[in-house]
Amino acid sequence: MRSRGLPRTAAALACVVLLAAWSADRLESHFDPGARVPVLVLAPLLVSAAIGTSLYAAADELDRTAVHRWWPRRLLHLLALTVPAAAALALAVPGHPGEFGAPGMIRNVLGATGVAAASAALIGARLSWLPMTVYGGAVYLAAPRTPGGAASVWAWLMQPGPQPGAWGAALLAYAAGTALFAVRGARPERG
Repeated sequence: MRSRGLPRTAAALACVVLLAAWSADRLESHFDPGARVPVLVLAPLLVSAAIGTSLYAAADELDRTAVHRWWPRRLLHLLALTVPAAAALALAVPGHPGEFGAPGMIRNVLGATGVAAASAALIGARLSWLPMTVYGGAVYLAAPRTPGGAASVWAWLMQPGPQPGAWGAALLAYAAGTALFAVRGARPERG
């Protein structure tokens, strides 16, 4: 567990949850629930970055020589971080399901973590935060302010809770990223 950085990652996740709870409360007390959009975008980005960088394997050569298959351990590693983070962040931003509340937070954590896991498998764990950060920033600036339509798929990060297209895109990203990481592991990094 320590070689995978799980204690450090759990501490980072706890900090993100506390910051998200404080921010959501402050924004809702001064503005409407729609003002929580930055929290629903930024908190999943930070969580996915912490989880993605924890997927680093310090001794991937040793891992490959192990007798046991690694995919169940990789899958457990990813689930053991994603599920508590999504649940804690959902509790941190309660609200009406149709607004920017718990369902949207769970969806965004799953989708962002899936992108980070796929990035760890393709470009390495140390840079796994980069694709989701670039995507999240671009979508935050370009997404239409009215939810629904085709934007619910390509801008799933900016949609309120019950949008089916947004859920489909996020769940697809999580399933693909999880499967890719579980099968391949993080790309070995040199230097």
